[in-house]
Amino acid sequence: MNPYLEVLRPKLSQTDYEKLAAITHPIVHEFIAKANDLCNPKSIFICSDSAEDIAHVRNQAIATGEEKAILKLKGHTVHFDGMYDQGRDRQATKYLVPKGITLSKALNQIDRQEGLTEVRGLLRDSMKERTMIVRFISLGPPNSVFTILGLQCTDSWYVAHSEDLLYRPGYEVFRQAGLEKDFLRVLHSAGKLNENMTSVEHEKKRIYIDHMDNTIYSVNTQYAGNSVGFKKLAFRLAIRKANYEGWLAEHMLLMGVRGPRGRKTYFAGAFPSACGKTSTAMLPGETILGDDIAYIRNIDSVARAVNVESGIFGIIQDVNPKDDALIFKVLNSPAEIIFSNVLVKDGKPYWLGMGCELPKDGINFSGEWWEGKVDDNGEPIPPAHKNARYAVALKALENCDPELDNPQGVELSGIMYGGRDAKAYVPVQQSFSWEHGIIAYGASLETETTFAIVGKEGVPEINMMSIQDFISIPFGQNISNNLEFGKKLGKAPIVFGVNYFLRERGNGKFLNDIQDKHVWIKWMELRVHNEVEAIKSPTGYLPKYEDLRKLFKQVLDKDYSKEAYDQQFTIRVPENLAKIERVQRFYQENVSDTPLELFGILYLQRERLLEAQKRFGDYIPPESFME
Repeated sequence: MNPYLEVLRPKLSQTDYEKLAAITHPIVHEFIAKANDLCNPKSIFICSDSAEDIAHVRNQAIATGEEKAILKLKGHTVHFDGMYDQGRDRQATKYLVPKGITLSKALNQIDRQEGLTEVRGLLRDSMKERTMIVRFISLGPPNSVFTILGLQCTDSWYVAHSEDLLYRPGYEVFRQAGLEKDFLRVLHSAGKLNENMTSVEHEKKRIYIDHMDNTIYSVNTQYAGNSVGFKKLAFRLAIRKANYEGWLAEHMLLMGVRGPRGRKTYFAGAFPSACGKTSTAMLPGETILGDDIAYIRNIDSVARAVNVESGIFGIIQDVNPKDDALIFKVLNSPAEIIFSNVLVKDGKPYWLGMGCELPKDGINFSGEWWEGKVDDNGEPIPPAHKNARYAVALKALENCDPELDNPQGVELSGIMYGGRDAKAYVPVQQSFSWEHGIIAYGASLETETTFAIVGKEGVPEINMMSIQDFISIPFGQNISNNLEFGKKLGKAPIVFGVNYFLRERGNGKFLNDIQDKHVWIKWMELRVHNEVEAIKSPTGYLPKYEDLRKLFKQVLDKDYSKEAYDQQFTIRVPENLAKIERVQRFYQENVSDTPLELFGILYLQRERLLEAQKRFGDYIPPESFME
């Protein structure tokens, strides 16, 4: 007799008991039993991923009021988070670290026993009079070398419904898993809710990551980035697993880029949130495999990658028919979509930057909204939140790549790193080598904080490989892992740096139109196949004007001037030297295990810049390097 199953029997219907008993892994039963003992739900629902169970989850999300079925299009619902629960919360997210162990100084951490005592105290009886929903998830295609299993217990039907759209079903994979199969665990409670079914004790929000036990605790929050445990939270645990096993877990999009003669080339790309990752993955005419998290393995000396997820939890601000035609079409068609923190008026969702005038009143995350409404601090409440989102399955998109569920993944030919760099880096450049790209573009990735993170916006910061918020191993070890991974490949993917946010000198206007990224992507595809030449500059290989002029005409039907080219691709020596200084200072002050290779590669980049400065001055048009 299984003691944990028997403890759970009073909370389970006979059907749910049989569903859980069909999974023989004892740690599954133990985790659920301990969650039950701590959170004290009225009942427990086991989701087996059957059509009936999935429909029940969706219906309950609406019945409880966590989602509102007030939108006209079939399948569309809307969820509202509280006023203070609108993004990933860095201050409330901490690693549980045993005494005597310290992670990087750049990471939030708390003594493990102290943190466990605190978060378990907040979770105690948090599900009283509610249902605990148990979800089984397959991260990556099932029954693949990439597969990682996940189990989440939550009292939020909205969270459980979101997981239907964002992840591959895992119940059958758990049923077939051997006893030795490890899995990631998440325990979440929305905590106390108000009449609008939003979490209200935001000051008691806690998101704690116990890497000793592969477990995540989340309480007093509903925002999906904090509560859907297999987004960025379990990602942190996957990074540790990858570290021990010799593969890479990365904050990267995956896309197929079409080239000449019917060719399709696969790229990965690392961008911090709100820096163009999803819009890059969604480019018209190309195919999307994923927009957020990728696992990359060395399979027969080839870098192959899968999307951990099967859906998109995307930022909706600025999605409009001109710049994001594909996703705009999906969001305005019947499909199963959860909108969050948008404005609703007469059954239609509205968001910032959607390309039309917004209503002067409606319903949003603050409740009834009208133009001029202010918050408790007297600040105007916008019609929709900057970090408003949508959740949709990838297969709802007409450009979903057919290799999405390939258990072997896809072969990567290129990797791009991009952030918000107003002053230094050009819009696109190719590294001199794998090592140069990992250091100069990846480890040196510099961006500005955005609305996707709770706190002040527009603060410049180093965001190593766009993974800094999620890293759970020493920073230097992560860089070393990337360097070593490429060295073991027969042919490493080519590394590119992209920057969609370069401004005129003096912080003037942006030098790129939103659609220009499609040209940079097409140039990278041609470079991977060595079909266009490039100019060697101190920071990387740059496109030639004639090649970009042709691509602008082919891809965007735009005339591309030599003046625009010179503005965009001039090497700004003082700004690049200052960037190197900031990067070096960050690693010297925060990362005790920085590999010496980083300082060596940055030193050589500085020397190339200084030599160019002696020859050509501070601001060097690209064609000067052709002399």
